[in-house]
Amino acid sequence: MIKSVLPLSAIIALRFFGLFLVLPIISVYAINLEGATPTLVGIVIGGYALTQMIFQVPFGVISDKLGRKGTIIMGLLLFAVGSLICAVSNDIYSLLFGRLLQGAGAIGAVVTATISDLVKEEQRPKAMALMGSSIAIAFAVSMIAGPTIGAAFGVHSLFYITMVIALGSIFVLIKMVPNPPHITHTYNKKVNLGEVLGNTNLIKMNITNFLQKGLMTFAFMIIPITLVNHFEWTMGELWKVYLPAMIFGVIAMGPAAVIAEKKGKFKEILIIGIIFFAISYLVIGLSSSAVVFVVGVVIFFIGFNMHEPIMQSLASKFAKVHQRGLVLGIFNSAGYLGTFLGGMIGGMFYKNVTLSTLVITIAIICVLWAILIFTMPNPAKKRFLYLSLDEYHLENSKNLNNPSIDEWYINNTENIIAIKYDNEKISEDEIKTLLK
Repeated sequence: MIKSVLPLSAIIALRFFGLFLVLPIISVYAINLEGATPTLVGIVIGGYALTQMIFQVPFGVISDKLGRKGTIIMGLLLFAVGSLICAVSNDIYSLLFGRLLQGAGAIGAVVTATISDLVKEEQRPKAMALMGSSIAIAFAVSMIAGPTIGAAFGVHSLFYITMVIALGSIFVLIKMVPNPPHITHTYNKKVNLGEVLGNTNLIKMNITNFLQKGLMTFAFMIIPITLVNHFEWTMGELWKVYLPAMIFGVIAMGPAAVIAEKKGKFKEILIIGIIFFAISYLVIGLSSSAVVFVVGVVIFFIGFNMHEPIMQSLASKFAKVHQRGLVLGIFNSAGYLGTFLGGMIGGMFYKNVTLSTLVITIAIICVLWAILIFTMPNPAKKRFLYLSLDEYHLENSKNLNNPSIDEWYINNTENIIAIKYDNEKISEDEIKTLLK
């Protein structure tokens, strides 16, 4: 599993690293460009997420039709070109165009689908957790690297770095990622969009991704601007807030992922993270000193890093295998919509509404959010059975349409039939008998 998942996790982590690299300082940088307004700066911060949202599902469809690798390469090339445009931009509009183009390479769901193709069902939570952890680590490291490199060599250098990262990721994809197996999904009916959109647990996960990403973008709108304008910090000093935030965030990430994945306490970890979000925003918005403000930022990063490693894994647990591409596409689109609106709304209200009013409103939203998650069950653990088609008869597969069997599919590459079932309702021997 590691050989298949690690290169893909590295690709998606490096891509997010390139996007995250400018987040700690882009609001301070963009506000000084020709034509800049707070609203446009907010759109620049979250603009890449708008095109990510728009192209997420189309890229998923293209990957189903033309193949995963080619689609990922196309997305990485778009990301590289967008990064180059951002690097040479001298006004807010060209920077905004570059950011939109960066996001147009919407490969997140395609990479996730590729990981799902390459690993067995029972290994998928570990694979998703590995990908989520790699993104969280990229996020944490970028918080230090961005302000440090940006202050030393200019913010434009960060965009050149992201371009090189995108091109290097193509090399990793071609040389190190195996081709996915050919899988046939056999069901009584095709994917039902209404069924996916109406799934209450998936609705709650989509709302969670929307709010989590929106609060992240809004945080990156106000943190650097407040520290520079209100507390009179310089860009080169911003690492002093992001370093402790990164350290505590990484420390919190490991135990949270273990408790969620090993103990099945996904819901509890989400609620704790939401509580940290509410507390952090209240501390940030009501602080009267830079030290207290920094404490609020640290609390925010702890909550964010508790969520990040488990989000994709949890969303995928509520989806059947033939729904997973659509489910993750919608899930990621909800997150990108939150990212875009978090930046745009933050820019619109930053100058017109007091920060204390904003953070109290956010705290109230977090309370309602936590109540929503409290009503969501932790996903039940299922067992998996893999049977060789040389030994069992595919013509008897209609017998698998059993209420105790969640789903099944055929891996043509390995010539096996994979079955996901509830072991409290049906045994492995009973399933084998159905196919004899």
